[in-house]
Amino acid sequence: MPKYMIQATYTAEGLKGVLRDGGTARRQAVDRMVSSLGGTVEQMYFAFGDNDVFLLVDLPSNADSAALSLTVSAAGGVRTKTSVLLTTEEIDEAARKQVDYQAPGA
Repeated sequence: MPKYMIQATYTAEGLKGVLRDGGTARRQAVDRMVSSLGGTVEQMYFAFGDNDVFLLVDLPSNADSAALSLTVSAAGGVRTKTSVLLTTEEIDEAARKQVDYQAPGA
């Protein structure tokens, strides 16, 4: 199952919800959301800095990841950035592929 790292930054309205309900309630909401798509949350961390939350999730497909992102963004309480994570074996497979490519200006 593909693995994703989601970085999330709460809006002011989203932070009000975290202050009211707490981090555990947010984790439970995230678990329900990811589970509804057939996925699992591997880890969830709150953090200081530009991002308020880091998630490692397994989801069945990129379409499921996009559905999650669209739904969360449309709600307005958080902005997300999603990265697809690749295993070392997947990179090995990619490195063995032949790609027909011409560099710009070459």
